[in-house]
Order: sequence, then C-alpha cells, then structure tokens
Amino acid sequence: MKQLEHADYLTMRAGAAVLEADGFGDKVLRLSDGTMLKLFRRKRFFSSAAWYPYAQRFADNAAALGKRGVPVPRVIEVMRIPSIARDAVHYHPLPGKTLRELCREGLAPETEQELKTGFTRFVIRLHDCGVYFRSLHLGNVVYTTDRRFGLIDIADVRIRGGRLSKNQRVRNLRRLQGIAGECEWVDVYSVVNARRAARV
Repeated sequence: MKQLEHADYLTMRAGAAVLEADGFGDKVLRLSDGTMLKLFRRKRFFSSAAWYPYAQRFADNAAALGKRGVPVPRVIEVMRIPSIARDAVHYHPLPGKTLRELCREGLAPETEQELKTGFTRFVIRLHDCGVYFRSLHLGNVVYTTDRRFGLIDIADVRIRGGRLSKNQRVRNLRRLQGIAGECEWVDVYSVVNARRAARV
C-alpha cells in the first residue's frame, strides 16, 4: 500500500467534486481527470480494518469479481494518507448508471420490467459464484454502457468457495427488501430457490 504525503493528496484532489461525505469528512471524490478516490476511515480502534484495510478489501474484491466475469471499477492504486487518517482506493469508475439513477430518471414500463428480470438473473449468478454482498441495493448496481450489470462500493463483498446456501441467499436480500421502491426489483422466490443459473 502506497503512502501518500499530504501535499500530494492536496494536488490529487485539486478541482475534485465531492460525491459523498458525512460528518467525518469526504468519502467519495471524482477527481479532475474523471477517476475516483474513495476514502475509508477506521471506525473502531480494535477492528479487522487495522490489519486488512477496507481500501485493500475493495481492491482485492475487484480482482476476485473480475475473474468471475462481474463488471467492477478498475483499480489504479491503494493508498494510505496519514495526514487525514484515511486509507484510499483510486480507481476508474464503471461506465454506466446505477439502477437507482435510472429509476429516478424514469423508465418506460417495458424497459423497467426487462431490467428487473435481468437484475434477478444477475443476483442468481452472483450467488452461484459464491458472492455474498451485504450492501446489495439499486444504488450499488450499475447497468453498464454495454448492457450488463456490475457492482460498485464492493469493500464488504464476501466471496465463498461454492454456491451460497438458501439461508445465505435469504440473508443477502434483506437490505434490498427493506428499501421502499426497490424491494420489488428482485424476484425473491426465483433467487432463493434457483438452481444453477446460466451465465448472463
């Protein structure tokens, strides 16, 4: 993990747009060259992030998902920025729009149904590949410019050795099911009871 000096960090973020922030500061920046910088803070002193930083998890998950044919952001570098007590991952964004963005823009009924069907198939495929994604919701799924589904914000992805069990699939859908307007985007019965899915 590269250590980034404060002056270099300031140079990197010059002209950046803040896409996400909280009470502790910036979280996601779009840099002036169009690449992204995602910043992570350790929330607790005694945390697994002390020996396996979230930024590195993001990069490792991007590599593992890419090997499984899942579109993800392309990582450039993982960094530690001591001056602001943050780790960071610098990456190329995944071209396309999130399903949440598409919903907000408005979709024709036939297009929405096509995307819902495709999204259900995508979730089944993820589970077949052993991908457990606690943050699965429409804001973290991108419909790419080449008409595929991909994942972003992937630091908390867990990849298991085989297909997810039925109980794991049920748990993996809980967050999505709790979001009004998004829970109907996946056919829960099909996902939970799926046999091995065809590649999509």
